[in-house]
Amino acid sequence: TSFLTAIGNDIGFENIFKRQVEGLGNRGDVLIGITTSGRSKNVLLAMEAAKKKGLKVIILTGESGANLKGADVLILISSLETARIQEMHELIFHAWCELIEG
Repeated sequence: TSFLTAIGNDIGFENIFKRQVEGLGNRGDVLIGITTSGRSKNVLLAMEAAKKKGLKVIILTGESGANLKGADVLILISSLETARIQEMHELIFHAWCELIEG
């Protein structure tokens, strides 16, 4: 939490995830970005930084994020209702955990 506060205070909250990708991301890593609307500036900036560093990018979004460019994988929930989009994102997270823990 102190890292988030420091970045937010020093270089702006829109850079919170971007700065972490710049500092910790390595070619071959995977960034998973979650933006219900597809317009979250902090997620979009992180995605740009990830692509520059050679990371793969998976984005989970809702119907209004259909025009997102740059993601290697775009998982689009065909809904404009925030609750439905987020419920589906949770289902995806749980499925991934189940596959990983196998």
